[in-house]
Amino acid sequence: MNPVAFRIFGLEIRWYGLLMATGMLLASLLLLHFAKKKGYSEDSIYDLILVIIPSGIVGARLYYVVFNWGYYSQNLWRIVNLREGGLAIHGGVIAGVISGYIYCKSKNMDFFDVADMVAPGLVLAQAIGRWGNFANSEAHGGPTDLPWAIEVGGEMVHPTFLYESIWNILIFFFLMWRYRNKEFNGELFLLYGILYSVGRYFIEGLRTDSLMIGGFRTAQVVSVSVILIFTALWLHMRKRNKRLKDEG
Repeated sequence: MNPVAFRIFGLEIRWYGLLMATGMLLASLLLLHFAKKKGYSEDSIYDLILVIIPSGIVGARLYYVVFNWGYYSQNLWRIVNLREGGLAIHGGVIAGVISGYIYCKSKNMDFFDVADMVAPGLVLAQAIGRWGNFANSEAHGGPTDLPWAIEVGGEMVHPTFLYESIWNILIFFFLMWRYRNKEFNGELFLLYGILYSVGRYFIEGLRTDSLMIGGFRTAQVVSVSVILIFTALWLHMRKRNKRLKDEG
C-alpha cells in the first residue's frame, strides 16, 4: 500500500497521520458526548483534550526514541519526523494519564470518572491508528501461510496490526456496554488497561519489530505489569465500593 494518501502543493499527506488524526478526533467527540451528559463544562473538556493529546503524542514519540536510541542518536533530525511512524502507544498512554491526572487535580475533577469517559474513545483511536501501520508496512508479524497473511517485502507475514485492531474494536464495544452499568469510577479505565494488555501480550509475541529491554519484549513486560497492577486496583476499588454501598 502506498503510505502517501495524497499531495497538497507538493506536500505529502500520509495515511499514518490521517488515520491517527481521525482516531483522535473520534475519541475527542466521544469524550465530549459523555461529558455533556454528566454535566461537565465544554470548556474544561476542550482544555483537557488540548492537554492530553499533545502530551500523548510527545510521550509516544519519546518512548519509541528512547528504546531505539542506537538509531536516533546517529539520526537526531529524524526524531521529529513523525510522518514515517514511530509512536509507541504505551508511552502515549503513560504521558496522557500523567498529564490528565495533573489537569483533573488542578480543576477538582474526579480523575477516575474522567478516565472512564476517555477509555472507550482511546481504544477506538488505537484500533483506527493501527491501520496506519499497515500503510507504512510496519508492526507486522513473522512469516505465515495463513489465508489472511499480507505481503511485506515479498514475504507473507502475520497482519498483527489487524489482530490488534480487531481486539481493540471488541474492547470498545464491551466498554460502551459496560459504561451504562459500571459499578464505580475508574472501572472502565482499569478494564481497558487489563483487556488491552492481555491482547497486546499475545500479539506482541508474533511481531518482528518489538522494542526490547535486554532479552525481553518491552510491550510484554509493560503488559504483564499493567495486568497485575490494574487487576489489583480493580479488586480493591470494587471491594471498597461494595463496602460503601453496604454501609450506606
